Amino acid sequence: MHFDEYDTAGFFDEMLEADARPRRETALLANKLDTLSPAELRARQIAAERALLTRGITFNVYGDAAGTEKIFPFDIIPRVIPASDWRQIDRGLKQRVHALNLFVGDVYGERRIVKDGVVPESIITSASSWLPACAGMKAPKDIYCHVVGTDLVRDRDGQFYVLEDNLRCPSGVSYVLENRQVMKRTFPQVFDKLRVLPVDHYPSKLLETLQHVSPAPSPTVVVLTPGVHNSAYFEHSFLAQQMGVELVEGRDLVVRDGRVNMRTTRGFQRVDVIYRRIDDSFLDPKAFRADSLLGVPGLMEVYRAGRVALANAPGTGVADDKVVYCWVPKMIRYYLGEEPILPNVPTYRCEDDKERAHVLANIGDLVVKAANESGGYGMLVGPQASAAEREEFKRRIESRPREYIAQPMLGLSRVPTIVGDAIEGRHVDLRPYVLYGEDIFVLPGGLTRVALKRGSCVVNSSQGGGSKDTWVLAGDGATPASTSASPVPPPLQSQSQSTAETNGSGS
Repeated sequence: MHFDEYDTAGFFDEMLEADARPRRETALLANKLDTLSPAELRARQIAAERALLTRGITFNVYGDAAGTEKIFPFDIIPRVIPASDWRQIDRGLKQRVHALNLFVGDVYGERRIVKDGVVPESIITSASSWLPACAGMKAPKDIYCHVVGTDLVRDRDGQFYVLEDNLRCPSGVSYVLENRQVMKRTFPQVFDKLRVLPVDHYPSKLLETLQHVSPAPSPTVVVLTPGVHNSAYFEHSFLAQQMGVELVEGRDLVVRDGRVNMRTTRGFQRVDVIYRRIDDSFLDPKAFRADSLLGVPGLMEVYRAGRVALANAPGTGVADDKVVYCWVPKMIRYYLGEEPILPNVPTYRCEDDKERAHVLANIGDLVVKAANESGGYGMLVGPQASAAEREEFKRRIESRPREYIAQPMLGLSRVPTIVGDAIEGRHVDLRPYVLYGEDIFVLPGGLTRVALKRGSCVVNSSQGGGSKDTWVLAGDGATPASTSASPVPPPLQSQSQSTAETNGSGS
């Protein structure tokens, strides 16, 4: 039996109770796994990997001397999320993304949240992702955060926490869709009996989201990619193909007569919406980096004139900053007058003198992160770091305190994972994907990233992590909120209303 010696001590296990009995919602899957011999289980794993290889599901690792293109590691034992848990996640993400969207529009506009003393202006303008050139720009239909990937973790207490927000060019959804196709063939009967909510409608929902913000009827939508050497190029081409739109590079677009046009074999064609997978600074050499060969000269002038929509809007990266993250609960209270449904991970801001002193004194117990790094880079896992590494990070913090935060070492939940001929627990996080168009839509599930190294909590693919399919259950005949989009809440309240609610919330 695969779970006879499975260790559940110390962490929340997504499949098993503390006594190693399957949870009610995972019993069918656990029982199926126990009927398979190690050889049979390994055969299914190999078949799944071959299927992914055949489909070309790869990613690139910058600076990898062994070769840039790799197959994204995948484990066939899925993560199962009960309907009740998903309903909370769905509601919490819609609330959070709504507030973040209002925040981005506000800080590049009237800055009410700054004037009312909720978020310090210095925190916003000192973020490396803050774009002064976007001040005064208004996104079509006041939507700035069209595609969001928010990273969630479940701690030992079973509670989900928001680890970080990704509002610029969040990647990974292509793996969600491809993993699901493979899993339907790996455990077909279990999949059907558990009534797993579908994810294959994501490309059509994404296209609807992009079309909604078009400045013109019957819009032409394109996906703008940096090119084949980008780490997520597979995803760019996959989503363009699934949506039935053109995949373009900067050289394929040109600004003519005040509009963006695409070069085609039949001449120029007007482009109305650009789903850009290029960082802000490379979008337009006239507005940002003059040395950029990836963007479109004059693009920002067309955007400012309202003749093209960009998703996500330039400047949304300010809300990715890990220091700005600390203020998201206050944003929710300020803009929406609500308590956060999904809590942040407790966080220390090193730019604060008292909190910095605490971090420096307890760095061996904390995880230190650079405010604008991602992919597991610029991070110190205190309990696993050497004395020299801790001292180095102390020097970094003291020299640039604004650039670092620290968080307690979380006991990330675990999911059974195939390791050789055995099944062992491995730590996971979850990146659901949220679309903000006419409605706010949360894809049921998301990318479960798994730390394949024993004891590791770093799940990023660039650091040796892999992925699992995420099965959100429909429940006892009930339809979770995420199966239909929720109406977008009303626009930003007046300054007097927001101030009263902020003061009344104790924030």
